[in-house]
Amino acid sequence: MTDRHGTPLAVIVSAANDHDVRFLLPLVFCEFPRLGGAPGRPREKPALVCADTGYTSKDLLTLLHACGVRAEIPQRGDDAPKGLGKRRWPVERAIAWLKQHRAVGVRRDRKAKHYDAFVQLASALIAYKRLAAKRF
Repeated sequence: MTDRHGTPLAVIVSAANDHDVRFLLPLVFCEFPRLGGAPGRPREKPALVCADTGYTSKDLLTLLHACGVRAEIPQRGDDAPKGLGKRRWPVERAIAWLKQHRAVGVRRDRKAKHYDAFVQLASALIAYKRLAAKRF
């Protein structure tokens, strides 16, 4: 999960043969970081979830809507909303940034804990670089 600028916020590592739609709800509701900055209570869930057609599920859309999260997930057979590619581009760029790190690009570790640690570390480095670039 990234913010609108492509800064990684949360990552879940799974097996290659697990479908991504199974991990969308844990990512949105369990792994979403409490972001401060604006006065008041920090957000506990995102306001908008943009995803591609791989996450198509009527039940998922219903559940997200019931929890107050707006979802832009095109359904199979329907036209994609205008500008969805522009909003998905920062996510694809963040994935490319993650793959620049040698330990993340190709998984060589047998243990998931080790690979997860490298992914979390790479995400933290990317987020630090993005935040440091904004402040100076």
